Amino acid sequence: QVQLVESGGGLVQAGGSLRLSCAASGRTIRTSSMGWFRQAPGKEREFVAAISWRAVSTFSADSVKGRFTISRDNAKNTVYLQMNNLKPEDTAVYYCAAGPPYGLGNERLRDTYNYWGQGTQVTVSS
Repeated sequence: QVQLVESGGGLVQAGGSLRLSCAASGRTIRTSSMGWFRQAPGKEREFVAAISWRAVSTFSADSVKGRFTISRDNAKNTVYLQMNNLKPEDTAVYYCAAGPPYGLGNERLRDTYNYWGQGTQVTVSS
């Protein structure tokens, strides 16, 4: 079992920055791919960014490429999402997700992940 707790969300003006954290407990996430997804009101949960356990590769959605950066600190069992140049359309609840140990799924797909956090609200004002 893995418990994930997101933090760092809040209200920010357009052009501002936030850093989300996802602290994991229960087992190490060193061998898990980790992802960030978001869900805006009335919309489906969508992929934002992910980091693989295999080659520490990172992936991001086209809508956030060049603005958001995912990273991990295995010693702290924590994953981060640095969000720069935020836009009003980035407003959503952001969820952290963990895949199974040594998983081989597509990091962009929700079904790859079997543990989810409760989410943290990010609101970007124009």
